[in-house]
Amino acid sequence: MTDANIEAVLFDWGGTLATWHDIDLHDTWRAVTTVLDAPRAEELAARLVAAEGSIWRRSRDEHRSSTLEEVCVLAEVVLSAEALAEYERQWDPHTELEPDAIDTLRALRERGLKVGVLSNTIWSRRRHEAIFARDGVLELLDGAVYTSEIAHTKPHPEAFLAAMGAVGVSDPSRCLFVGDRLFDDVWGAQNVGMRAAHLPHSAIPLEQIGHTEGTPEATIQRLAELPALIDTWNNRAA
Repeated sequence: MTDANIEAVLFDWGGTLATWHDIDLHDTWRAVTTVLDAPRAEELAARLVAAEGSIWRRSRDEHRSSTLEEVCVLAEVVLSAEALAEYERQWDPHTELEPDAIDTLRALRERGLKVGVLSNTIWSRRRHEAIFARDGVLELLDGAVYTSEIAHTKPHPEAFLAAMGAVGVSDPSRCLFVGDRLFDDVWGAQNVGMRAAHLPHSAIPLEQIGHTEGTPEATIQRLAELPALIDTWNNRAA
């Protein structure tokens, strides 16, 4: 392990800062398409599920990003304003914050550490920032990168470098990435020279597991363990 002080902590979102939920994607999309076109709801939902599955496979295999708009284009479905509102309503219960997230972020900032987010997502910055503002997270972030806005997804190095840039850090050895996925988060972060901490509570679907698993420098059971972990590392480096 490098002896460099940690200066920035970057977080994954779903399954890390936000609690992991098992989602029935078909049921979610069917609720949306029922609002859009009830007689064709089943057909449209199946097309949207297939389209979304294809972009996540592309993310896993080619590390190329996507957007909700692209999913709809691939499915040949145009969401009305009412259907989009239903989509967001369906997902709202699955965006809840980990109970110790706010206290952890505050503790990290009190130590003078930069705090950021890097999320593989098809959602817009507007959507994520609305969720973070709702939960009191937005004001605690120095920067965030949502892959819907860039060309690549984790574990591509460019995604991690973009997140470093967003919080104003240039040396990856001074960054810790925290995530729930051993491929996207741990292996990806280590591949650019960061350290990685794994939060191992998510039931990652088999079709989303990549070809490689990193071995994290630390495994934590709760976000609240991070400040003490970083204190230990930084005191050792002093």
